[in-house]
Parts: sequence; C-alpha cells; structure tokens
Amino acid sequence: MGDLIRLFLKLGFIGFGGPAAAIAMMEDEVVVRRRWLSREHFLDLVGATNLIPGPNSTEMALHIGYERKGYGGLLVAGWCFILPAALMTGVLGWLYMAYGQVPALEPFLAGIKPAVIVIILGALWRLGKTAVRQVSLVPIGAAVAAALLLGVNEVLALIGGGLLGLAGLYAWRRRTVIMALPLIVMGVLQSGQVEYSLLKLGLFFLKVGSVLYGSGYVLIAFLDGDLVQTYGWLSEQQLLDAVAIGQFTPGPVLTTATFIGVMLGGWQGGLVATVAIFLPSFIFVSILNPLIPRLRKSKITAAFLDAINVSAVALMLVVTVRLGLAVLTGWSPWIVFGLAALATWRFRLHAGWLVAGGAAAGYLLGELSAAF
Repeated sequence: MGDLIRLFLKLGFIGFGGPAAAIAMMEDEVVVRRRWLSREHFLDLVGATNLIPGPNSTEMALHIGYERKGYGGLLVAGWCFILPAALMTGVLGWLYMAYGQVPALEPFLAGIKPAVIVIILGALWRLGKTAVRQVSLVPIGAAVAAALLLGVNEVLALIGGGLLGLAGLYAWRRRTVIMALPLIVMGVLQSGQVEYSLLKLGLFFLKVGSVLYGSGYVLIAFLDGDLVQTYGWLSEQQLLDAVAIGQFTPGPVLTTATFIGVMLGGWQGGLVATVAIFLPSFIFVSILNPLIPRLRKSKITAAFLDAINVSAVALMLVVTVRLGLAVLTGWSPWIVFGLAALATWRFRLHAGWLVAGGAAAGYLLGELSAAF
C-alpha cells in the first residue's frame, strides 16, 4: 500500500497536461518501470475507462489500485492522485477570493505543455505496438480516428470501433451483453435562479460526475449551462478563471470543481464539490474492474476489447495531434519539444524530470523572449 501512496501522490503532483499525459505517465510507471501490469492488461483498463462516465486518468488510478490491493488500494490510489490537485486548486481558490485574481503561471505552463506532448507520444508508441495485435485492427483504428476528426462523439466512436471488431473478427452467433452502466440523472435543481446551499452544490457535482463523458472541456459546458446561465451562482469571468486554474494545476482537470466549491462555500464547499464529482468514478470502477478478466476470456468479448483498445489508442492520437497543433505554435515550444524528445528517446529520462525541465525551460525562454 505504501508503494501505491508514494506513486500516486507523485503522479498527482507532476500530472500536468490532461488525461492523456497522466495515463502516459502511469503506463511508464506501472508497465515499463515497476512491471505491475502487462501492457495488454493496461490497455484493457484504458479501454474500460473510456466506456464509463468520469475522468479517465482518475479511473486508471482506481483500476491500478484495485489490481494491486483490492478495494483498499482503489481508495488509496484514487484519493492520493486527486489530493494534490484538490489542495492546490483549493488554496488558489482561497487566494482568488481574497485578492480577486489568480497567480500568473503561464510562463511555466508554456514549457510544460511541449514536454507533455513528448510524454504522450512515447506512451502512444508503446501502447500502439501492443494494441495492434493483428493487421485487421488497423482499419478499425483508422476509422475511429477519422470519425473523431469529423466530430463524432468520443464514446460513440469507441463503441463503434468495438462493434466493428466484433463484426469483423467473429460472427454474430448469439447476443452478448457486454455491460450495463447505471446512469444517475438527478433533476435536483429547477431552472431559473436557485439559492445556493452545500446540499445543492454536492448534488449538482454528483450529477456531473455521473454523466460526464469526453474531455475536460465537456465539463465547461455543464458549468456554463447550469452554474452561470441557470443557477446564477457564478459569472462568466469567474467560470473562466476556475477553468484556467483547472488547466494550470496537475492532476485531473475535474478539480476545477474544488476551486468553484471554495469560491461558493469556503473549504466546506471545496470538500463537498470534490467528493461529489469524483464519487461516481469510484463506484463505476469498483463494479467494472472485476468483470474485465472475464471479458478477456471470452472470444467474442476479447475481440470487442481488442477493437476498443485500438480505438482508445486512436482517440489518444487524435487528442495528441490537437494538443500539438495548439501548443507548438512558435519557436520556443519547438525548442522545448526537441529537448524533451532528445531526453526521452536518447536518455530515457523520467516523465517527472521532463515536466520539471519543461517548466524551467519555459520560464527561461519567456524571460529571454521578453529581453529581446
């Protein structure tokens, strides 16, 4: 259990760059360095996280914790991964309420982001080699990537890839139920201005954690539609500041909820919002994880998982391309990217050092650019 605590506290502090980067760091730690899981089983877990609501990186931490130490490991790994970001965003939320602004972290992030792209590419290379178990899976991955680029919903694209794998690799000889997911949809808060309370805050974020598919940007739509437009609890500027803090801090972007909770209800609000938005993931993973080995033993569900794994790699690739296009827009990001790539493929430097080095390089290049 101590190994889980140390690993996921560390990942919680260095996990910049969103879910794809955090999953890449986990793959490096638990597959390459510690050999806790095979790459095949790790991919099965990645595919499973894409089929249920909630933050993928947090759910991967929960899966790994369960694999090592059962339900106790699930709880320890999950909260150790969430805690650093939650504490950081909580403190920043308090500073925001006290001083009306957030610290200027952009110079450091400008260097972290290109380094994170390199981390993700390294994991994609390793996971891709394992996921493409046979040539017939390549067209499935290509089809899923094309669908995502055309704007198809991530979950629909992944399930479509799995169904393509079933149809292509095995005949439909009997109906197979893969899994049933409980969807908790709570119409707790009525439309129009709603008076704030801790209970209503907790129920709102519990609802969001239960139905939130896709990237962290989907969270922004929930927050804007409900907390700003419907309930009137936040202004547009407060929402943008909260989202910025969620991006600036490491760990799961859903700790944006912590920042909002602190703004609305102090430390009690931050605690309630954090527990509520992550609680559904703990429930979903505890139900799903024991079923994954059974799914792998069946030929039909194994074919489905193989196709889902390739589809998950395609999803990570599309996300990485989009991140790269957004990040690598000037000479300084390309310099950091090149240095990080050299450190990764030539010296196999650990992801944590890449993040730290990227932050330092981003700050120094920013100062150099300002000077000239």
